[in-house]
Parts: sequence; structure tokens; C-alpha cells
Amino acid sequence: MEHPATHPQGSSRTVLLAIAVIVVGYGFLAATGIPQQATGLLVEAEHAEQIRPQQHAPYWMVLPFAGLLGAIAVLPLIPATSHWWEHNRNKFFLAAALAAVTLAYYLLLADFPVLGHWLGPHLSPPAEAGVNHTMAWDILANAIFMEYVPFMTLLFSLYTISGGIRIQGDMPAHPLTNSAFLAVGAVLASIIGTTGAAMVLIRPLLETNRERTHVKHTVIFFIFIVCNCGGCLLPTGDPPLFLGYLTGVDFLWTLKLWPAWLFVNGMLIAIYFAWDRLWYYPREAARDIARDETRTHRLRFFGAWPNAVLLAAVIVSVALLGPRQTFPGTDWHPWFYLREVVQLILIALSLLLGSRAVRHANHFNYAAVVEVAALFFGIFICMQPPLQILGIEGRNLGLTAPAHFFWATGSLSSVLDNAPTYVVFFETAKSVTAQAELSPTVAGVAETLLMAVSLGAVFMGSMTYIGNGPNFMVKAIAEKSGVRMPSFFGYCVYSILILLPLFAVTTFLFLR
Repeated sequence: MEHPATHPQGSSRTVLLAIAVIVVGYGFLAATGIPQQATGLLVEAEHAEQIRPQQHAPYWMVLPFAGLLGAIAVLPLIPATSHWWEHNRNKFFLAAALAAVTLAYYLLLADFPVLGHWLGPHLSPPAEAGVNHTMAWDILANAIFMEYVPFMTLLFSLYTISGGIRIQGDMPAHPLTNSAFLAVGAVLASIIGTTGAAMVLIRPLLETNRERTHVKHTVIFFIFIVCNCGGCLLPTGDPPLFLGYLTGVDFLWTLKLWPAWLFVNGMLIAIYFAWDRLWYYPREAARDIARDETRTHRLRFFGAWPNAVLLAAVIVSVALLGPRQTFPGTDWHPWFYLREVVQLILIALSLLLGSRAVRHANHFNYAAVVEVAALFFGIFICMQPPLQILGIEGRNLGLTAPAHFFWATGSLSSVLDNAPTYVVFFETAKSVTAQAELSPTVAGVAETLLMAVSLGAVFMGSMTYIGNGPNFMVKAIAEKSGVRMPSFFGYCVYSILILLPLFAVTTFLFLR
């Protein structure tokens, strides 16, 4: 939820100071050779034969993960807890407490078979399950250092840099004008991320439509397209795809999803245009149409320099500076965390060189990205036991066809966060691929199954307000602008009637 930026300069100074400390610290570590050594270990691990445990964490260890996702879904909707949940501090406390439960299992019950036996065989696996101090450290290191830090750094860079760009204007709010906004947003969502595209475009869209009475449906389609379905062409488009990139999916592989991207977004824009042109626009009052036609001024862009260039640099850093891949044309693996340090430097340049007035006009603040950081700290740790279980038992879930994975991934992405949902079914698809010896594969997953998981996670995040982070942010901004948005279940009526039939056709055309 967006909050007014009362003192953005003070917050930015704190961010700049933190970035300076990190960059200087990284420079010191680079001088000692630690990032280079870490890169070598990572590359060796990628090519080494991994010995997986034959048994997994007990099923009850899914409870911390389920509890955290359930809290994200339910607590904002309960009047007694909604105000408490608004504070990011409380989100972090809950996420950290559930993460501590997960770590306590691996550090205590799993590592000390005597204690585990005393507590009972149903509370911990036998000692030969392969869960030991090394695995406990591997789980923490993988969750925080390999996934959480790169994930949050990319999200932070896209959010902060795009917050320095403002599009201001008021064009006649014709159905074609609004459809053009949605089409541009569908493209931008894959390039600068669904969060970045939503923050750049929602305000000029609302400003263009401020003379109209019927605006709610326009914002709903904006959430469908810009906040979700448009973001599947690059790993920078949506958090689930970036997690796929971190686990070995090639940066440009997601471009293969363009037929489904074009079909779904094209159909949504066509449905919107027909609905607005034939139903809502003719019902606008004549005086409102007259004001809309006369009170106009052309679009103006503020903050494009230097932020547009810096956003492009973020994309280049993701594509070229991953430590798992060699730098193009060389046999050099970029140093561990070099990509993240470069992205932090780009953030600093945006804050130093960009206009403070533009950020103030955008009501820019760090509340939304802090909320994501607080919650995902717990999510990345708590989801390790479910991933371990799926790595062994995934082949027994009965998911075999692309359509199965599309709807299973999408169903959970509708009511839970789509990033960890993607990871869960990515691991399941990897198990199915290994068992059935499917090919061709990408990062150990059959390409057809990976397409299904990717599309399900991205597309069906649009089914509810809580399916993807930008959904609630756009809802809050629209309501502050005077648009009466539907309730949680009212929104679901729109998504069920519009999106589910479209996704069924998508399954028939692309995932049979």
C-alpha cells in the first residue's frame, strides 16, 4: 500500500549511505579475492554431481511456509488485524519468527538424532536422512545469499529507478487512448518489470481519465495486463521468472513465451476496447465528455534522463553479469555479487542525478519495497522444506502434462505469492522430467513443462489482489485518486468471468 512520502530526501540519504558502505566493503573484499573464490566454488558446484538425500524433512515442516503465505492472504482482509498488518515492522516480525522455526528444525531436531529421538520419530527424520550441519548451512546460504539477496536487489533497483520517471498529461480518455496505455504497459512490464511499469503508467492513466465517471474497469484491466500478464518476456518482467533465471534458466529463454504473451494481452486489450467503447463510454454524462475533450494537455516526460538509461543498464547487468555464466566472448565468470553491486551503484546514480521534484510528484517512498523485503526474508527460508519435499516426492503428485502444471501453478499463484509458487512447481517439474527422461530441457526441466509453470505463475497472479505485489499498490493509488475499486471478492468476479475462459483457451492453444 502506498504511503505519502513526507521526507523522501532523508530516506534517500540513508539509502545512499548504505550503498556507499556496501560498495566500499565489496571493494575491500575484491582486493582480498573473496568474490573471485566464491565464484569458483559456485561454478564447481554447478558442474559437480550432487548427492541428494533420499529422505526429506517431515511434512509438518510445511506449516511455517503455509502459515506465512496464509497470513499474507488473510490478515489484510480481517478488520481486527488489517491495521496491525499495515506496519512493515509487524510483517517482518511474523516472517522472521516463522523463518526461525524452520531454521530451528534444521539446527536442532535434524542435526541431533538423540534429541529428535527423544521428541519422537514423527518430529524428525532418522539420522541417515542426510540432514546435517552442512545441509542446514546450505539451506540458509541458498535461501539468503543465492536467492534472496539477488532477488531483492533487482526488485529494489527497478522500483527505485522507475520511481524517478514521471509521465504527466491529460489526453481525451477515449477507449482507444486507454487501450494504447494498456498496450504500452504490456511491453514495458517485460522490460522494466511489472512493478516499474505499473508505477510509471498508473498515474498518467488516472489523470487522463479523471473527467470520466466509469474508470474502475480500466484500472482492473490495467492490473490484468500491466501488473501481471505483460511481464513474461524477460526475467526482469516478473519475480518468478527472475527466480528461474537464478536457478539456471537462460536470460533470453523467456522470449519463447511470446505467442502466449501476444495472445493473452492482445485478447485482453481487445475485450477492454469493445467493453469500454460499446458499454461504458456511451454512458458517460455529456458534460463529463465535454470537459474531457476540452481539459487536455499533451503528455510530458520528466526524469527520463538519467533513469531510462539506468533502467537499461539494470537489464544489461542481469543479462551479462550472472556468476553462473561466462561473460560474452570470454571465459571469465563475473565475480560473485558483482551484478548486485553494479545495480546498487545504478540506484545511487538515479538518486544523485535524478530530480527530487519528480520523485516528490510521484509520492515516491520505500514503503512498498520494504514490505516485500520484510516478507520475502521469511518466505525464502520457510519454503526450503517444501522444496526439499517436492524434490523427492514431486514425481508422485500426478502432474505430468503441461496443462497440469499451468493450472496447478496458476491456482496457487492466484491466492499466494507467485514467486515462491513458481519455485515449488519448478522443482516438481524437474523431478517429473528426470523420472520420465523428457527432452529438450532447460535448467533440468522439460521445456514444455517450464513454459507451463512460467505462464501459470505470471498470468494467474492477476486473479486476485494478492496474486502479485503491484496489484494492491495500483488499487491503493486508484482509490486515493477517487476511483471506487471493487472489494477483494468483487475483483474476483471480474477475473473469473474474464480471465478463466481466456486461460482455458490459452491451455488449448499452447499447452496441449
